[in-house]
Amino acid sequence: MADPSSTASTGTSPTQSTAASLLRLRPFVRPARGRLIASGSMALCSTVTGLMIPLVIAGIIDGPVADRDTGALWPWALLLAGLGLLEAAFYWGRRMLTARPLTRVEETMRNALYEHLQTRPIGFHDKWQSGQLLSRASRDLGQLRQFLSFILVYLFVNAATFVVGSVILFTLDPLLALIVTAMAVPVIVLSHYFEKRYRVVTRRAQDQAGDVATLMEESVLGIRILKAFGRNRAMDRKFDAMTRELRRTELRKARLVGVIWAVLIAIPELVVAAAMLVGVLQVADGAMTTGELIAFFSVVMYLRWPVESFGWLLAGATDAAAAANRYFEVMDARGDTPERDNPVDPVRVGGALAFEDVRFRFPETPPGTPDLLRGVDLAIRPGETIALVGPTGSGKTTLTSLIPRLYDVTGGRIALDGVDLRDLPIERLRRIVSVAFEEPVLFSMSVRENVLLGFPEGTEADVERALRVAQAEFAHDLPWGLDTRIGEEGLDLSGGQRQRLALARAVVSRPAVLVLDDPLSALDVHTEAQVERALRNVLATTTALVVAHRPSTVQLADRVALLTDGRIAALGTHDQLLQRSAAYRHLMAADTPRLRSAADETEMETGTETGHEPAEEAV
Repeated sequence: MADPSSTASTGTSPTQSTAASLLRLRPFVRPARGRLIASGSMALCSTVTGLMIPLVIAGIIDGPVADRDTGALWPWALLLAGLGLLEAAFYWGRRMLTARPLTRVEETMRNALYEHLQTRPIGFHDKWQSGQLLSRASRDLGQLRQFLSFILVYLFVNAATFVVGSVILFTLDPLLALIVTAMAVPVIVLSHYFEKRYRVVTRRAQDQAGDVATLMEESVLGIRILKAFGRNRAMDRKFDAMTRELRRTELRKARLVGVIWAVLIAIPELVVAAAMLVGVLQVADGAMTTGELIAFFSVVMYLRWPVESFGWLLAGATDAAAAANRYFEVMDARGDTPERDNPVDPVRVGGALAFEDVRFRFPETPPGTPDLLRGVDLAIRPGETIALVGPTGSGKTTLTSLIPRLYDVTGGRIALDGVDLRDLPIERLRRIVSVAFEEPVLFSMSVRENVLLGFPEGTEADVERALRVAQAEFAHDLPWGLDTRIGEEGLDLSGGQRQRLALARAVVSRPAVLVLDDPLSALDVHTEAQVERALRNVLATTTALVVAHRPSTVQLADRVALLTDGRIAALGTHDQLLQRSAAYRHLMAADTPRLRSAADETEMETGTETGHEPAEEAV
C-alpha cells in the first residue's frame, strides 16, 4: 500500500490497470447484477431502435419520395413515430432499473468502509490522516457511484452502438463502412496513451484533495490554538498553497481531457469528409442510391457521439479506478487485533492482572532501535490499585494501551486471571477493561449517550452514580440537562469538565479492570481532591492501573510502580519508594509543594462542599 502521507506529494500511482482496479468492485455490484444486465439489455434495445430510424428514412426517400406517392408516407411516418417512442421507453426503463440498486451499492460500500475503520488497530489510525479517510468515504465513493450509474452504462451503450452501427454500415456499403470503422485504430492508440498519463494525474489530485480535507479538519478542530497563537494567517497561507497545488493538478487533468476530446472530435470529422467524397462518387456512378447514402451518413452521425464521448468516459473510468484503488487501500489493510483460535470466555472475572516479560515496539520503529518496553514484569492483585509513574516518554501510556489491546505486545504476555489477553474474545475483553485517557474525546451526542457509550444497557441510576464519582453533576445544569447535546469533541465544555465526563464513562459499568491515564490532569486542586475521594470507593472494588504524574494521584494507589528504561525499576508503596528509590524521589520532588498544598486545603475543609464551578471550567 502506498504511504498515505506521501502519495499526494509524490504523485504515486497504482500499478494496477484501470480495468483490474474497477473489477474489484464486483462483490459490491453483484447484488445489483440482474438489474444491471436488464438495464444493459434495454440500452442495447434502445440503440438498435435508434439505429433503425435512418433505415426507415432511407425507405421513405427511395420509396414514396422517389415515387412522389404522398399517400404511402403515412405507414412510414407511423413507423418512424413508433420507433421514436419505443426508443424513449427503453431509455426510461434503463434509468429506472439502475437508480435504486446503484445507490444501494454506494450505501453498502460506505457502510463497509465505516465498519472496517472501526476494526482497525490503533497503529493504523496513527499513520493515516483523517482527511484522507474522509475523502475516501465521501469524494471517492461519489465518483464510484457516478461511474456505476452513468459512465459504466454509457461505456456499454456506446460500445454496443458502435458495433451495431458498424454492422448496419457494412450492410449498406462495405467500402464506406471500412473507411469509417478504420478510425477505431487511432482512437484506441491515443486512448491508451492518454489513460496512462491521466491515471497518474487523477491519483495525485485525489490524494491532494485528501490532504486539503485533513488540513481543513485540523484547522476547524484546532481553531482555538490557531487563534491563541495568532497563526490564522499562516495556516491560511498554507491552505492557500495546498489548494493552488490542487488547482494546478486539476488544470492538468482538464488539459489532458481537452486534448483527447479535441483529437476524438477531429478524427471523425476527417473520416466523415473522406467517406462523403467516396459516397457521392458512388451515387454519381449509380453504385449507391440517394436514400442509402443519406441512411449511411445518418448512421455515421449517430455514431459520432459514442466516438467523441469516449475520451470523457475514459477519463471518468480512470477517475473511478483511482477512487477504487484508494478505497481498497483502506479495505485491504489489516483488521483489528486478531483473536486466537478457541478463545476463552470466562464466566467470572477475578481481576488478577499480570505483565510477564512484556515487550513492545511500534511497527515503524527503525531496525536496531531498542524496544520501548523491554521486559516489564508486574503483578496486580484482584482489587488492587497500582499507580504507574515514570519520566516522560518512558512508555506509560503505551503500557496501559496494551491492556484493552489497542496495541498487542510484541513479546511476553499480559494475563488476566492467568489467561493470556490474546485468548479472550476482543469484545469481551473490552467490556471487562474500561479506560479513561488524559485527552478526553467526547462525541456530538447527549451527555447521557457519552457516559453510556461503552455500557449502553446502563440505567439512569448508573449514570447518576458515575456522575457523582466523577464530580460531574454540572451536567444537570446544562440547558437540557443530561439530554444536552455536546459539541464536537466536547468543545462546549472546559477541559476539566470533559475529563470528568470521560471518567464517568469509564466507571459507569463497574468494570473488573480500570485503566486511568492521568485522568485528573485538567482539574483544579479542590475538584481533584473531591474526585479522588469519590474514586476511592470505586477503586476499592476493582483492579486498577493508574498513570500518575502528581503525588496526590499516587496516594490513591495501594502500590506504586516506577517505569524507566522500558522496565519496572521499583515497586512499593509511595512512602517505601521515597525512602529507597532516588529516581522516584527525583520524579516526585517537583510536585511535593503541590502535594502539601492539596493536603492543607483538604484539612481546611469544614465538611461543607462548594457547589461553584471554577471560573476556567464554565460552559
